[in-house]
Amino acid sequence: MLTLPTAIPPDFGVGAVFLSVLVTQLGVPVPAAPVLILAGTMAASGETSYASLLVAAVIATLLADSLWFAAGRVRGRRLLNGLVRFSLSLDTTIRIARNVFERYGAPILSVAKFVPGLGLISAPLLGTTSVDVRVFLLWDAIGATLWAGTWLLGGAALHAEIVRFAMFVRANGMTIFDVLAVAGVLFLAWRLFRRMQFRHWLATHRISPDQLDEMMKSTAPPIVLDARPASIREKESYRIPGARPLDLESSEALAPELLDRPIVVYCVCPNEATAKRIVDQLRNKHIYHARALKGGLDAWERHGYPVEPLSAEFHALLAGEDVDADEEYTVRASLSK
Repeated sequence: MLTLPTAIPPDFGVGAVFLSVLVTQLGVPVPAAPVLILAGTMAASGETSYASLLVAAVIATLLADSLWFAAGRVRGRRLLNGLVRFSLSLDTTIRIARNVFERYGAPILSVAKFVPGLGLISAPLLGTTSVDVRVFLLWDAIGATLWAGTWLLGGAALHAEIVRFAMFVRANGMTIFDVLAVAGVLFLAWRLFRRMQFRHWLATHRISPDQLDEMMKSTAPPIVLDARPASIREKESYRIPGARPLDLESSEALAPELLDRPIVVYCVCPNEATAKRIVDQLRNKHIYHARALKGGLDAWERHGYPVEPLSAEFHALLAGEDVDADEEYTVRASLSK
């Protein structure tokens, strides 16, 4: 049987799997999947056992996720905001994870590891809820087993192809670790490039709380859209004065007045990634005067600007009820292309 040449020494296979999974689940942007695939190939060659590799991966996952869960329980949304600052996608991921959790509960952990970004954010997000720690650990263990087992079995299924590739790499004076290192560098470079693109967008498409305050005092105040999820608006029942909730699920056309007045979108995302997505979608509808509020609602509050409670009519609208309100209404718009 073909064996994997000098990829991972057999005596250190379990340790390599444990370390790579632990580091990945703690948030370091180095994927553990390649190591799990190589370990699966080693198991298929008889160099180690599937069971020991799977146990190592599950224990590492539970350890890392338990730390994130405890941190989420202690730090709450501040922790989530800190995580978001290091990612271009977690704003959207948090929104998706929160919506899925509200619908299905802790079982989302069984599939979270398969969704980019969701695996990192699910544990601290559930830590901010009242879910029992035993329920969390049960579903996290199920998810970790499915996730690690899939990659290990994938490595076993591709055993022959991976071994041939490793031999080809070795014949050209490199090792499989060299290939992984190059792939890791390219991945980090891509993330850096995307971050630079995002910062360039922010420089031209967002405004500060001070600028929004000045605009609201002008003779032509902007339309302020509250892009927070309904669940957040229900828990934090206040808003920037005059802000209107943005219903992203509606298929109705945009109101004509949105074409004439400046628009400012805010959420609770510290790096405005969700607001950026909405602004980009508005621009796809030829609305080019929409901008994101820097720091979202949290920054508006930190600057000492006023907020106002949501009215009864506002809550009725969130619940989908028909109300007679001339000045306060939900902006309903399908923002898909």
